[in-house]
This record gives sequence, structure tokens and C-alpha cells, in this order.
Amino acid sequence: MKGYTKPLLLIFIVLLVDQVSKTWIKTNMYLGQEYKVLGDWFIIHFTENNGMAFGLEFGGEFGKLALSLFRIIAVGGIGYGLHYLIKRKNHRGLILNVALIFAGALGNIIDSVFYGVIYGYETLFHGRVVDMLYFPILKGTFPTWFPVWGGEPFEFFRPVFNLADAAISVGVITILIFQKTYFKEEVKDEIGINNETVED
Repeated sequence: MKGYTKPLLLIFIVLLVDQVSKTWIKTNMYLGQEYKVLGDWFIIHFTENNGMAFGLEFGGEFGKLALSLFRIIAVGGIGYGLHYLIKRKNHRGLILNVALIFAGALGNIIDSVFYGVIYGYETLFHGRVVDMLYFPILKGTFPTWFPVWGGEPFEFFRPVFNLADAAISVGVITILIFQKTYFKEEVKDEIGINNETVED
């Protein structure tokens, strides 16, 4: 289990907080209900979506089933990748961020696969993902001269999301920011292998 303790602990914590928060929202609030936490900047707003992260939708009943199955396959791939990184003793930061992505994806899969059955509104694989974090930090109207959306209202940040979405986003963004650090060792290994090949 060497090397697995921290990633597994991180996955457990993310899943626990994600599912506890979703369960509380689901059992204590009604759809559309909201609580203002920091004025109009941070709002707990209960909504559900049938699709991807941040409330994006994906094509009806068949699309929902396909998305749920795709998520399961993707999480399996991420899990295998995490195992591979740990075995290879890759950079700890990379491993922990992949663990974040894995935990977030798994958290939303639990909603998609089981929530319909648990809460009695749908069949297996057709559950809706619970979202609640809403940060409408900036609101205004596009200038009339602005292409396409001229004169229309805009809002940043519009999507309502959950802790699982946040975990995925943090993991992906952090990997992108620190990719040179995370993958430096692999580049060195490849250079070493190429040098050995040339010398042979």
C-alpha cells in the first residue's frame, strides 16, 4: 500500500464531503431554493442536471444512459492511470491531482447511477446530478455594438456546480499549470533512453 495512502485518503475525503453535501441539499431543500452565503456573490442554489459538469446537458434518455456508461468507463481509465502513476512513483503533486479528478468523476457517477433509485424518481443509470454552488460574481449587459450578444445580459460565473465538479476542475487546472514540473522526470527518462539507444 506504499504510495496509495494519501491518494486514497484524498479520494475518500472528497467523496465524503461531496456526497454528504448533496444528500443534505437533496433532503433539506426544494428545487430552486437558495440561501445567500456572501450576499449576491456566493449562493447555495439547489438544482439538478441530467448531463455533464456545470449543468451541461447531453441528449435525452439514451444520451443520459450513454453518458453514465461513458463516465464509468472513463473513471475506470482514470483509476488505472492513477494506479500506474503510483507504481511508477511519479511526482506526488501529479498523483494527488489525478486522485482529485478521479474522486470528482466518481462522485458524479454515484448521482447518475444511483440517485434515481435512491430517491425514487428514475431507474438505475438515469439519476440526476445534484448541484448547489453558485457564484454570480459579475452581472451586466453586453454593449449594443458587441457581436452576437449585443444588448443581452451576461453573468459570470453562471453555471451552478458541486464539489465533485470543483475537484475535477482543480485537478485539471493544477496539472496544466504545473505540467513542466510534473512531467520533467518523464522527459529526463526519455532523453536517457534515447541517449542509450544512440550509444548502442
